[in-house]
Amino acid sequence: METPHIPPRTNVTSRRTLLAFIGAAAVAGPIIATQTATATGTSSRGASSGAAAGGLDDPAKKEIAMQIVCSAENSSLEWKKQYRYCEDIDDGRGYTAGIIGFCSGTGDMLDLVELYTKRKPNNILAKYLPALRRVDGSDSHEGLDPNFKPDWERAADSDPEFRKAQDDERDRVYFNPAVKQGKTDGVGVLGQFAYYDAIVMHGDGGDSTSFSNIRKRALRSAKTPAQGGDEVKYLNAFLDARVWAMKQEEAHEDTSRVDTAQRVFLKKGNLSLKTPLDWKVYGEPYHIG
Repeated sequence: METPHIPPRTNVTSRRTLLAFIGAAAVAGPIIATQTATATGTSSRGASSGAAAGGLDDPAKKEIAMQIVCSAENSSLEWKKQYRYCEDIDDGRGYTAGIIGFCSGTGDMLDLVELYTKRKPNNILAKYLPALRRVDGSDSHEGLDPNFKPDWERAADSDPEFRKAQDDERDRVYFNPAVKQGKTDGVGVLGQFAYYDAIVMHGDGGDSTSFSNIRKRALRSAKTPAQGGDEVKYLNAFLDARVWAMKQEEAHEDTSRVDTAQRVFLKKGNLSLKTPLDWKVYGEPYHIG
């Protein structure tokens, strides 16, 4: 697999608020070339009402969401290649792996392997559960090296149950809560995506930069459509709050995943994320036709 560029991730307290802060800025890797992909499915006509466009949980829209997030997390649109991704990116969270960046130091990797083992007790990663419990909350590899990374890759390559477990944990922890809250707030596909991307980066804990508190910050200056507010105004307020949250950490001074991606779609009035889509992350252009 081509080694992706991994931008620095948020600190541990944002992803799992019960853990002590151990974050440090990651060293960015090489940027890969422009990616192009074709999305399938029907797009909604018109962009004046995102809520009318349906949900991000529509399979075609979910595929688009995964590609856009992958452009920011892995500098690629080929998100399905990330099931096997496993690397320590020197950000204080131990190993980062899989389609959503499960981390050995933040607990979500432990949750994933526990789910996988519950479904398939004799899997290749089950033997690492004691070590994953010990290293939770730290950047340690104790009990994982030297074979954890190749075993992760082997599981991803050979076992559809492991890939399904990654999908299910992504949906349970990140995707489904974002879509549910977005629908409750009356925002359309773009708004639901903005929520999803925020939860992926910041988690939904109790600290000031968590998703829930980003949303609360936005509500200080705009009402959601469900409250009778204007959708574009509210989403601008949410993205402003998101940028504020990112800038609380040196690792997230580059806010291009908002400024030259989500904000671009919003300025065009594309509340339904209808294709074609063109955006940039970290200066690299991407296109979904």
